[in-house]
Amino acid sequence: MKLACCTPDINVSHLGTPTTTRFSSKDALVFLNKCCNLKQLKQVHGRVIRFGLTHDQVLIRKLIQLSSSYGKMDYATLLFDQLNTIDTFTWNVMIRAYTLSGSPQKALVLFKVMLSHAFEHDKFTYPFVINACIASFAIDFGRVVQGLAVKMGFWGDIYVQNTMMNLYFKCEDADGGRKVFDKMRARNVVSWTTVIAGLAACGELGDAREVFERMPSKNVVSWTAMIDGYVKQRLPMEAFDLFERMQVDNVRPNEFTVVSLVRACTEMGGLKLGRRIHNYALSNGFQIGPFLGTALIDMYSKCGSLDDARKVFDKMKVKNLATWNAMITSLGVHGLRNEALALFEEMVKANEVPDAITFVGVLSACVHMNNLEEGLKYFNLMTEHYGITPVLEHYTCIVELYARANGFNEIQASSDTMSPIANHNVAELLQESKLTDIDDIKKLLDKYFGDSARSELVVDHSSSVTSPPQLQSFKWDVQSPKSQATKLVGKVVPQSNAKPHQQHTTSMPQGAVIRIPCSQNFK
Repeated sequence: MKLACCTPDINVSHLGTPTTTRFSSKDALVFLNKCCNLKQLKQVHGRVIRFGLTHDQVLIRKLIQLSSSYGKMDYATLLFDQLNTIDTFTWNVMIRAYTLSGSPQKALVLFKVMLSHAFEHDKFTYPFVINACIASFAIDFGRVVQGLAVKMGFWGDIYVQNTMMNLYFKCEDADGGRKVFDKMRARNVVSWTTVIAGLAACGELGDAREVFERMPSKNVVSWTAMIDGYVKQRLPMEAFDLFERMQVDNVRPNEFTVVSLVRACTEMGGLKLGRRIHNYALSNGFQIGPFLGTALIDMYSKCGSLDDARKVFDKMKVKNLATWNAMITSLGVHGLRNEALALFEEMVKANEVPDAITFVGVLSACVHMNNLEEGLKYFNLMTEHYGITPVLEHYTCIVELYARANGFNEIQASSDTMSPIANHNVAELLQESKLTDIDDIKKLLDKYFGDSARSELVVDHSSSVTSPPQLQSFKWDVQSPKSQATKLVGKVVPQSNAKPHQQHTTSMPQGAVIRIPCSQNFK
């Protein structure tokens, strides 16, 4: 079924007007390459329809790629469904588009449809399908795809093998990933790096190091994969030892390497070492962009130097959502609740759209202020204005604010059952109820906090009535530059009386020497 054009006179003057009444596929591609939004794409699509070019699958693929990149998968699906005949390349483009747009399950369904209609697939189809399996953690279906690739003669392709190996590791099947690697007849640097990073992520650091040492030609990616593996497994000293070897081999680090070292400093609580890494980055020409800058903010905050964290934040020319989240959360964790809320308002004025993590930091600041009214205001803003579904951490803040505002936390702790787990359980009940309306939340809380007989459900934050309440903080972590937000790790954790840099259990052994030159020339 072909599309019918309702408005034949398409105005594409802002894209340039053809000099003749004819409109070829070449002209259409020129216009499509100039498109910046869906409105412009639709105008060009109208001309494609008007001049009978809908049979040109090169154009349709370009339209699908652009519309999916604008987040308009419904439009991309419409384009795909209108095709009378579909070649393998177009199937591949559509499968990949679903995965990249966050709908990997639909990509897998489309592949099943492709198979059921006996459409041909090629060596490019399999990596796209396996990537959809990775995104949806569908390891069982991935094994089916692997078997099909073997049957159809595509398993010998190194790209297919590398992608399949990545699926096993992402699904924490280290044995499966290692078997693929060991049986490969030919390997490239991606193969070696994938197995090193995968084994390290699965906690198999000994095997990862063994493969790393066997690697015939190491590049910065492989070095960084091994260094990052040590950091993620909470072995920062080994990470720095390997970095020293990397310098001896005259391999220039990249931004990912430096970020891994910054995270190692965070793990060690090494403020002085963190400052040296920061200076090393500046001396070697690294720009403090969103990825590195956010890692530095995270490190300085967790190592107890909020001033340094704020200096990094203020000097950053480009900030992303993760950067704002890290700074807001840092201010809240350090007790600067007014500054945290002020920074949130500044973020909104900068047209940065907050996410669930942002509001964890904001509501945490409200908890520090003991301000229920303010907390309910931001909770309502989160759910009503931004349409964010509350998570457990949001409900935990609301429960705690409500308990404090109504004096429940001042009830003498006369039962051993009064613990942080109790408020946590009430928050879980709110989450299970999926309540977002403030009045409904208040009614449920009134039900549980209505009389002192149920006071065991309330958290007693203090060892004595006169001491200040022990506030709650949240663990957060810095993600890769592909991620647009920081990530919550675990659940609500009690904040101890120690300073942030004193809460890390990993420390530098006495007498250890880490050589980080201020600058270094790389060949």
